[in-house]
Amino acid sequence: MSTKEHKHKANIPVFCKVITVSDTRTEETDKSGKLIMDLLKQEGIEAVEYCIVRDEAAEIRPAVQSAAENVNAVLLNGGTGFTNRDITVETVRTLLDREMPGFGELFRYLSYEEIGSASMLSKALAGTIGKKVVFCMPGSSNAVSLAMKKLILPELKHIVWELNR
Repeated sequence: MSTKEHKHKANIPVFCKVITVSDTRTEETDKSGKLIMDLLKQEGIEAVEYCIVRDEAAEIRPAVQSAAENVNAVLLNGGTGFTNRDITVETVRTLLDREMPGFGELFRYLSYEEIGSASMLSKALAGTIGKKVVFCMPGSSNAVSLAMKKLILPELKHIVWELNR
């Protein structure tokens, strides 16, 4: 079956949890979390859960693990850089059953076209936990827009369908 045929069959409901990882953002200042939810809504995908957690493993881990039973995608933004506080990827990686290396590779490639060599500092990551897909993107609105529009949204329904067939 071709990818086009797969995508055509992938018409199942997708429910997401959006997690912003930040030591400083609030619901009022979380532009990237709001952008993710707006872009999902434009695609007819529902964000059924949303939270902001500090860049602490003790907060990130349970936020990911507590995604409701009906959630089939967890979208994190923030904590993917190279400072000592940026531990989202290292924390989430320990929870994954399988990694999706192509996401990080493609994200960095597309970022390179926009920001040059600084793109190599991004630790963007994706993978699966059971039948849920998990994406970790940088916290900047430009990075979220790139990841969502070019990579996640074009494949999200397809990925969820693949995980549940």
